[in-house]
Amino acid sequence: MSDLPEPVTNPQIKYTQIFINNEWHNSVSGKTFPTFNPATEEKLADVQEGDKADVDKAVAAARAAFKIGSPWRTMDASQRGRLMHKLADLIERDRVYLASLEVLDNGKPFAEAYEGDLGATIDTLRYYAGWSDKVCGKTIPVDGPMFTYTRHEPVGVCGQIIPWNYPVMMVAWKIGPALACGNTIVLKPAEQTPLSVLYVAALVVEAGFPPGVINIVPGYGPTAGAAIAEHMDVDKVAFTGSTEVGRIIQQAAGKSNLKRVSLELGGKSPLIVFADSDLDVAVETAHSGLFGNMGQCCCAGSRTFVQESIYDEFVKKSVERANSRTIGPGFDLNAEHGPQVDKEQFDKILGLIQSGKEEGAQLGCGGDRHGDKGYFVKPTVFYDVQDHMRIAKEEIFGPVQTIFKFKSIEEAIDRANNTTYGLAAGVFTKDINKALTIANSVLAGSVWVNTYDPGLLQAPFGGFKMSGNGRELGEYALHEYTEVKTVTIKLPKKC
Repeated sequence: MSDLPEPVTNPQIKYTQIFINNEWHNSVSGKTFPTFNPATEEKLADVQEGDKADVDKAVAAARAAFKIGSPWRTMDASQRGRLMHKLADLIERDRVYLASLEVLDNGKPFAEAYEGDLGATIDTLRYYAGWSDKVCGKTIPVDGPMFTYTRHEPVGVCGQIIPWNYPVMMVAWKIGPALACGNTIVLKPAEQTPLSVLYVAALVVEAGFPPGVINIVPGYGPTAGAAIAEHMDVDKVAFTGSTEVGRIIQQAAGKSNLKRVSLELGGKSPLIVFADSDLDVAVETAHSGLFGNMGQCCCAGSRTFVQESIYDEFVKKSVERANSRTIGPGFDLNAEHGPQVDKEQFDKILGLIQSGKEEGAQLGCGGDRHGDKGYFVKPTVFYDVQDHMRIAKEEIFGPVQTIFKFKSIEEAIDRANNTTYGLAAGVFTKDINKALTIANSVLAGSVWVNTYDPGLLQAPFGGFKMSGNGRELGEYALHEYTEVKTVTIKLPKKC
């Protein structure tokens, strides 16, 4: 990691207000909420707490920016792309600062924030900037003397509610396709990690976006988030987070104006390791696929199924690797593993670890907190896990690897699909027939063969079953942000 730039270990917190119409506002209620450093448990700042009144103001600004004849609606699509490229350039200019702010507010290691999150943010914005003038319809050879074509029009005002595990990157995932298609946005960052998102708002102004195109309202889910989901003048809501909250958002959309909904929710993703795989590669990939971002990833490979003939060796190597994982605050460039995001997550993870012990899973390593300050949980490996255990069924969202033994491919498929989730899956094998059988049989939105979560922004990402609906990334994400309009013109005769 010697080629990493030095982080800003005490980054100045510049923005803590609500961002509406390219201006900064205090909350209508006058309320604020605190945000904390998870490595020290110390308060970083008080942030303006948006709620329904602030969401109403933001939606009104977004609606005005979307009005026919507005600067945004009349802007050439190619110019929209230039603005997105400019925003990406500004984020790249301030990449070290933004990565440092992520470390401060989220806790993740600086290398993950700088190389992973900020790199993906910049690339995603540039990818969708390129799509801006390529979103188009078709001409259709219909019956009779008619000329028929379709237009892919922007949906309108889009509410976007993002999680705390990848704050800036989730901004890009959400606003990228929405802006490319010409929509306007009201975005709510997670209350745990608002600081980097609010800094991006300042760059929106610097990039030259018209007022009202992007609005950011920090606040809590049951108030600000609910106000977006229930709003009668929001045309679409996109949410990334828990399945529990996804249910609430879908219900709110149905009870209000039947707004379009896309949901990227939880997972309990299987990673299946066959005996013919490269064992060392499989161990390391399973390790990074679970412990990356301290296990706080919706598609983490949180159920590792290992074929019985290599099971004992896989467990041994996995425990050794987890024990070697370096723990420390995110600004320590030698640290692979930082704190969990807050006390609620910390307590939930420790509670599920305790359940694993009580239900009879074998603890290979970890199993409790690290140190006495900050929300650090030791990398934990359970083996001989059974499908009925809580750690086998519930999304832990933490650094807890669970290892299961299997015999046949049929057993592996049945057990992999024995979950309410369906976000992702992985398989390690040198046999293409096994790989394709797993890929075609596992109920998951993404299946990775001899790799895990490679982070390909050109490829669609989303879930089956209770892992959500709709797709992020790639061309498919554009479909979530357009309406198809059919136009038919009667001609004097068929030519």
